[in-house]
Amino acid sequence: MGMTTHVYGFRPPDENWRAMKAAWDACCTVGVAPPVAVEAFFGGEPPDDAGVSEELGEAVAPYAGDMEEGFEVQVALLPADVAVIRFVNAY
Repeated sequence: MGMTTHVYGFRPPDENWRAMKAAWDACCTVGVAPPVAVEAFFGGEPPDDAGVSEELGEAVAPYAGDMEEGFEVQVALLPADVAVIRFVNAY
């Protein structure tokens, strides 16, 4: 099985994120599914403490060199509200 690498950007939690997280947590506490709007806000995944995942688009491009490959992130092209960039290797 091969490895894949993904690059994610995150906007930091704001008041809206905290309200959606509180709704998510309340639903989990009572054992019911979160409302569609709350689930959609978090992309169908449990809330991430880093914030909300943001599409990085053209800011991330594959890189290949002599016996190496990876990604380049063009910082100037990142969305202004992205505060965290996460590189994830998955198997």
